[in-house]
Amino acid sequence: MMVAVSLKPLGASGYSVANYVLFFSNAAYAKALWNSVVTTTLVVVVSLALAYPFAWVIAYRVPKSWQRLALALAIVPFWTSYVVRSYAWLLALSPSGIVNWVLVNLGLVERPLMLAYNPGATIVGFVHFFVMLNTLTIYANLVQINPRYALAAQDLGASRWRTFLMVTLPLSVPGMAVGAFLTVVLCIGDFVTPQILGGLKELLLPQLVMMQIQRQLDLPMASTMSLLMTVVVAVVYLAMQRWLRMSRL
Repeated sequence: MMVAVSLKPLGASGYSVANYVLFFSNAAYAKALWNSVVTTTLVVVVSLALAYPFAWVIAYRVPKSWQRLALALAIVPFWTSYVVRSYAWLLALSPSGIVNWVLVNLGLVERPLMLAYNPGATIVGFVHFFVMLNTLTIYANLVQINPRYALAAQDLGASRWRTFLMVTLPLSVPGMAVGAFLTVVLCIGDFVTPQILGGLKELLLPQLVMMQIQRQLDLPMASTMSLLMTVVVAVVYLAMQRWLRMSRL
């Protein structure tokens, strides 16, 4: 139904690909799609980089009797409303927020910085949420790795660092891939965090979708944009599926 609606431009009779042509010929629309892809990519990379050591410490350094408590503490941010978390970051990053207060009192800056209402604030808000999600998926993978693999590598003369690079890291790739894909799915279509933290200067595609619905009342164009986001997610899924299949060969 969304495909049919997207092929029927507002105020026009019959079906055509005019909305798709308009989308890619409009610099603002194409830039919003690009902003969404770039933001999602950065969030995936930063979230995985922060989540992996966190998950590794819980899996291998925290005693098993304390691991459940550590995981419970890791998912505490999920207990808070998504909107509340975004507004909390808005307060923290505001000119009178705690971040600017620390920077000014440490003498790192002379006056408060505008840390909110920009792409960086959006990424911070996303990363806060998705680090925990990736921690859970990576941890679930790490605890399933047979510890004898690492012991065998060390018996053959591998150092702990080489054992990690050659054994633990490759075997934990599926957990990282699952976390990365979930991050892409949830991040690229999110409207709340960009709207609260990012402002309206560097729009992401979900914000444009909402504008088409609420301000322009252009459901065909909103459908077009939504379908293009779906295509991006599908491409990421197929690429990741192929990559995982090739890595097993």
